[in-house]
Amino acid sequence: MKQRTLKNRFWPHLITFPFIWLPIFPTIFLDLVMEMYHHISFPIYGLEKVKRSEYIRIWDRAKLEYLNPLDKINCAYCGYANGVFPYLAEICKRTEGYWCGIMHDAKYPIKAREYQKEFAKYGDREGFEEKFPDVYLTKKD
Repeated sequence: MKQRTLKNRFWPHLITFPFIWLPIFPTIFLDLVMEMYHHISFPIYGLEKVKRSEYIRIWDRAKLEYLNPLDKINCAYCGYANGVFPYLAEICKRTEGYWCGIMHDAKYPIKAREYQKEFAKYGDREGFEEKFPDVYLTKKD
């Protein structure tokens, strides 16, 4: 990773500042909507809730005396944004395991997802019905 240097960084940082901070609004909105889903639906499904504190750390870097106030704010933003997406991904993983549990078609490979190793194989009706015996929409030919 390239280290930042003081020399010649003002203008590039000023130009990119809006693009770095603009995603905060949709990120907060997505976080709020997913948090509502998480806290309403997971108890109904009987799923264990994801511990937010294991993913999102916002103010720990603000305790560092050698950072100026702007750096502390930027660090809080990074701690939030870089934590919220893995947190939301974990909520989605648990939802997928509850509702779906089927691997994707191997003809169209995607990056391996460790949590999907327990899913029924794509096209494996018996495996799916074994995993989800009470799914009423599944009909045998």
